[in-house]
Amino acid sequence: MTKTRIVLIRHGESNVTVQRVLGGPRTCSGLSDLGKMQAERLRDRLANTQELQCDVLYSSGYPRAKETAEIIAPALSGLAINIDTRFGEHDPGPECDGLTFAEFVRRHGSPEWGGDPHAEFFPGGETIAQFHQRVYSGLDAIVSQHFGKTVVVACHGGVVDAILRRTMRTPQTGAFEVHTKNCSLTEIAEIRAGHWAILRYNDHSHLHGLPVATNID
Repeated sequence: MTKTRIVLIRHGESNVTVQRVLGGPRTCSGLSDLGKMQAERLRDRLANTQELQCDVLYSSGYPRAKETAEIIAPALSGLAINIDTRFGEHDPGPECDGLTFAEFVRRHGSPEWGGDPHAEFFPGGETIAQFHQRVYSGLDAIVSQHFGKTVVVACHGGVVDAILRRTMRTPQTGAFEVHTKNCSLTEIAEIRAGHWAILRYNDHSHLHGLPVATNID
């Protein structure tokens, strides 16, 4: 049976991560220098190994994901990048977008990410349930439009988490945690209708020798 394969690539390290701010769709300013190096390492690996015979390339609308897709695209036969905002990270909303982590906690307290998925952690932003439903809509569209194909999606750690929870049929919060590294590969395949296999998670061997994160101290 022909399987639909989806390869999720978390973006490289972002400027907002280095700056320790909530970088939503309004304030994301793309990749840090290290993030660009991470994406280049992934591009070179894919060019050398030819391990991804990709049919379609998607990216979220965030600059950090789009830059990652642009860097790796030459290793994927120069495929055009399809922007789908459904694969964007959890949107903190206009009030919180751009706040430092410290300022957010000072104003609103620390979120209970393992709690009620319908709770409003970000005033005016998405709930976890709303975020997951948006990502699920994007996943369902890919499966419908690209059945039997291999699709690469440049996205975000929260998106990887949401898709794994959907395909593993787990609750939207709790049960487990995943810590997806920048520019890692996570690959899933629909082995039969509605049934998925995780082929690999968090594959980041190409980052060997690079710093784990940008040191700003």
